[in-house]
This record gives sequence, structure tokens and C-alpha cells, in this order.
Amino acid sequence: MDQPLLAGRDDRDLVRMHVEGDPDAFGELFRRHRDRMWAVALRTTGNRELAADCVQDAFISAFRRAESYRGDAAVTTWLHRIVVNACLDRLRRDKPTRELPELELADKHDAHAAVDVRLDVREALARLPEGQRLALVLVDMHGLSVAEAAAVLGVAEGTVKSRCSRGREALAALLREPSGQP
Repeated sequence: MDQPLLAGRDDRDLVRMHVEGDPDAFGELFRRHRDRMWAVALRTTGNRELAADCVQDAFISAFRRAESYRGDAAVTTWLHRIVVNACLDRLRRDKPTRELPELELADKHDAHAAVDVRLDVREALARLPEGQRLALVLVDMHGLSVAEAAAVLGVAEGTVKSRCSRGREALAALLREPSGQP
């Protein structure tokens, strides 16, 4: 199908078209959502290379299992869930051989103080329990609603709310600690 025609289709139509055999429909979904999914993977893993691998794994999985998309949630919610699961699978698989990777700077043009704050927040975020960290990343950093985050994580909305609340409290406590303290 012609690229401009695909650009005018909504995500659900593109998934349906892909399942029906359109060779270009999934490419359009990838083009639309790759950057946002990479950002989710980067914040989840804390490592650019690992995030890229997870996004690749997730989109391959979505490509192969597109017929499993039921349409109950937005396509972006479905993709978020696949990306988060790919990240968690990689982190769990790699856990016995290494610790979580050192977080990298996303923007080299930030003022020095802003970089310090960003690094402090990322370091504190990495110290949170996995459930709290993922809830905060999805809701506070990527702007998903509590309902969308619940769908991505496969938990109840109340669970996301409580994880965000506990995570924010723990994050605030970690950020109040003097630098260099565990």
C-alpha cells in the first residue's frame, strides 16, 4: 500500500492490515512508535544497547504475534506491555552475571546542575523495587494514565496507584540522602 495512505490509518487498522498480509502496515507502526518504545526501554534498563536489543526483541515479538492483539486496549498500550516484558526478560536473564548497568546521559547539552539532578534521580530510581520503578517510569515519565500503566504491567489500577505512591515516597527519601551515601 502507498506510504501516505498508511500514514492516514489508525494503529488498530494497521495491526489488522498486517495480520491480513499487508507487507507495509507493520513498518508504519514501527515508524510511529519506535522512539517512544525505545525511551521506555532505556528508562527500564538504564542502558542504551540493552534498550535497543529489547526494543528489537519486542517489535519482532509484536510482528510475529500481531494476531494476539484483541483490540481491548490501545495499540500503544499493547506495545508498551511487550517492550516492558522484553526488558524484564533481559534483565532477569542477565541478573546472575551482572548488576544493572550504569545509567547513561541522555542529553549532553544540559546545564551541569541539571545533569547532576538527572543522574541523582536515575540512580535513586534504579534502587527502587522493580514494580515501583516500572509504575513510576510509565506514569510519571512517559505520561501513561494509571489505567494504561495497569494494562501494560498486567496489574490492577489500584496496584499501580499504590506502587507510584510508595515509589514516590521512597524516591524522595533516597534523594534526600547526602551524596555518596547508600
